[in-house]
Amino acid sequence: MLSRRSFLGGSLAAGIAPFTRAQAIESSPTVLRLERRSIEVNGKSASVLGIRQPNGQFGIATEIGKPFHVRVENRLSEPSLIHWHGLTPPWRQDGVPGVSAPPIPAGGSADYDFPLTFGGTYWMHSHEGLQEQVLLAAPLIIHGGADRADEQDIVLMLADFSFTPPEEIFKRLRNGGGMAAMNGAAKSPAMMGANPGMAMPKAAAKPDLNDVKYDAFLANERTLADPEVVKVEPGRSALLRVINSSSMSAFHIDLGQLKGDLIAVDGHRITPLKGRSFPIAVSQRLDIRLAIPRRAAAYPVLARLEGERRQTGLILVAGRGHVRRAPELADAASPPLTLELESRLRAAEPLKAREADRSHTLNLTGEMAGYRWSINGVEWTEETPPLPVAEGERVELIFVNKTAMPHPMHLHGHVFQVVAINGNRFAGAMRDSLLVPPETSVTVAFDANNPGWWAVHCHLLYHLAAGMFTTIRYV
Repeated sequence: MLSRRSFLGGSLAAGIAPFTRAQAIESSPTVLRLERRSIEVNGKSASVLGIRQPNGQFGIATEIGKPFHVRVENRLSEPSLIHWHGLTPPWRQDGVPGVSAPPIPAGGSADYDFPLTFGGTYWMHSHEGLQEQVLLAAPLIIHGGADRADEQDIVLMLADFSFTPPEEIFKRLRNGGGMAAMNGAAKSPAMMGANPGMAMPKAAAKPDLNDVKYDAFLANERTLADPEVVKVEPGRSALLRVINSSSMSAFHIDLGQLKGDLIAVDGHRITPLKGRSFPIAVSQRLDIRLAIPRRAAAYPVLARLEGERRQTGLILVAGRGHVRRAPELADAASPPLTLELESRLRAAEPLKAREADRSHTLNLTGEMAGYRWSINGVEWTEETPPLPVAEGERVELIFVNKTAMPHPMHLHGHVFQVVAINGNRFAGAMRDSLLVPPETSVTVAFDANNPGWWAVHCHLLYHLAAGMFTTIRYV
């Protein structure tokens, strides 16, 4: 995982404080407390973590134009640090231990203050150790832009859950047993693309999915045995904000009887697309405008696990609709996620047309043996040099997946546009997280307009922990 010590010298040791001391005098910050708590999963009590305001609210809902003036209080017995996923803060407020700031010690606090210049659906989560697996995550909603004043907001936050401590999960994956779902024969280093210059053999074309066998899949921290029931008004539209905060699990969102318009991905507006089913990779978000029929009824909104029958979700109830229990197993296994929808997405506000000044090819490499994951064959350490970039450049990152597993890749501190899939150019969606399936290359473009030292990594938690991580630096 990331180094716990500062290796930028005194400037990094100063951490976040220089950005906030003057502002803190002017107004009181929103307080977020990192706490341990208990929830019930499958009829059993589970000790998990959480990010709550003093009034009990999870995460933050705010508006464009307001300052993001937040104090994080660490009430855990261990260090932690929160990343504002999808936002573009000043570098040292990004929340990556050893890259942007030191962890907040147990009992300590840190202040954040930066402007919010765009709205949408985002989230916050720990970037310290494996805390994200223990539900140290929460919604971060910025109202404005495409929001409608008369529209009901519904947040659906997905998570995968295990009673096994994450450290033990990772240990078993490293040892090649217990928690790993091998989906067939064991993968050799050659099959998994350990050589970054080697194309994956056609024999391994079937993707390897779901390394970890989870005890439950949660929707707003509940299973379909006891789902959240949300009252909606017949004949009124609602905005469903789906956040996949899972550590390792991708889903298909199934709207059932409802019709939906996908209007934004990762917080950024697109040309709307109609549908009843939409894929969502780890760390991605979907904003779906729902048309609620003018009749009393109950409408399950389900998230079906990629490649399996297991599902979770919530129930929307219009009027006096009768709620029936939704099954926790679908009739058939869902297919692997593809980029079919991605290829049809078009940004409402794309990057200005411009040739790239610089490009970097990032081969996604690794092997199941020893559970080793890397970029360009290198497992990240603090000595790994950052990718060079200059301020003001248009930069393209070419992700080439040479493994048998899909990888959701996330860039910190910037918004990128999807500009090519397997070399076919198009003006796709604006995003911060992108799925790269096996045997696939995807190119994204961004403007280097936020100087600092920024992470680029696979958002599968145990792939990140194993070393599928690198950085971009320009100051």
